[in-house]
Amino acid sequence: MAIYLPGTVDEEVISLDELTPREIVRELDKYVIGQHAAKRSVAIAVRNRVRRQKLPPDMADEVMPKNIIMIGPTGVGKTEIARRLARLANSPFLKIEASKFTEVGYVGRDVESMIRDLVEISIDMVREEKLEEIAEKAETNAEERILDLLVPPSPSPEPPAPDSPDSGEAKSVEQFSRTREKFRQQLREGKLDERIVEIDVRERSFPAFEIISSSGVEEMDINIRDMLPGFFGQKTKKRKMKVSEAMDYIAQEEEQKLIDMDQVTRTAVERAEQAGIVFLDEIDKIAGRESGHGPDVSREGVQRDILPIVEGTTVNTRYGMVRTDHILFIAAGAFHVSKPSDLIPELQGRFPIRVELHSLSLEDFVKILNEPKNALIKQYTALLETEGLKVTFTDDAIQEIAKFAAMVNEQTENIGARRLHTIMERLLDEISFDAPEMKKKTVRIDSAYVQKQLAAIVKDQDLSRYIL
Repeated sequence: MAIYLPGTVDEEVISLDELTPREIVRELDKYVIGQHAAKRSVAIAVRNRVRRQKLPPDMADEVMPKNIIMIGPTGVGKTEIARRLARLANSPFLKIEASKFTEVGYVGRDVESMIRDLVEISIDMVREEKLEEIAEKAETNAEERILDLLVPPSPSPEPPAPDSPDSGEAKSVEQFSRTREKFRQQLREGKLDERIVEIDVRERSFPAFEIISSSGVEEMDINIRDMLPGFFGQKTKKRKMKVSEAMDYIAQEEEQKLIDMDQVTRTAVERAEQAGIVFLDEIDKIAGRESGHGPDVSREGVQRDILPIVEGTTVNTRYGMVRTDHILFIAAGAFHVSKPSDLIPELQGRFPIRVELHSLSLEDFVKILNEPKNALIKQYTALLETEGLKVTFTDDAIQEIAKFAAMVNEQTENIGARRLHTIMERLLDEISFDAPEMKKKTVRIDSAYVQKQLAAIVKDQDLSRYIL
């Protein structure tokens, strides 16, 4: 599963060069509660990247990233730490399940596909950044093209001098200019949005065929469009649409013209090589030696396949060769049955940093509900506010929700903070359903309401296994 992470305005202000490991941990604290040891490890790993960039090139090439294994139960923040770290560092980030490569009869993408996906994510990131840079210029160009449709320019020669016999033409040019500016003003005010214009639209119908090879589908994209440029997507047809829709369409066309995709590709490949982060989840599912029978005989084989990628190799992508030497790999797993020492020695050696994440306590649940920027209480309050409903949670209600979550985790499977999602959905089920029709637009949730909604379910263990 690929996760693309666009930056936000307040995060872009912070430069990674200015962040010390302590400040990186402080930034991560805004989203992930506890797990200080794991945050320290990833903060040092990212800071070492900044340090490496300041070394002489020959020395920098020798400094390899210190890959990390996070050990801890599900739902304690392993993925979230890596995801937030990548966003903070503005790094291409890919999350992939290591167990994907062990499925019986699994045919298709090889382990190298994770690097191809990382490059694709990197290209999307760089392209978005370039789009922001040229957005204003593209909008201006689109505006001019729309005005050409609304007020077609007359094919007149150079405007003559005012005292010449053709001064009437000069007046018409001036009148045309005034009319155009008047239309420009109306266009910017949105008064022309409903008017219909006719524009040339490219046909984007491609033949529906796919070539599958041993190296996977992604290799066989071979850019047939590049080989036969006159065959794909070059035909145009006239299409009528509203000015507002035409503006969006033409703006996209102008953006494509203004972006230098060769430069985007070069920058993206370099960013993937130097700053990419690959999060290998469920690494414990491929830990273990060959048993010689059963469906998991491929586990050691998968480890050996992953080894060269982590160790440093060159992967062939449609954008050229990509070196994996300086990509940071963060592996994670619960390690309930196996342990990190069950991995093959060569792979263990490529993950020198081991860090343990602890199960969440009742106090952690209370903090998770309240403190992070994306806290669940804040999310649900904001969602219901869109219906004009103001929901407030008392402190004892939050304490009660945390208590129920901790209790269900103890009695059934411990799924960590994810239990809070099921608890909150069950708690607010009636309010969420009735919100649009409620006459009373303020709701106060206290511990009595929480107990009324959840106590019966939690008491009946069989029922709680199904519902919570």
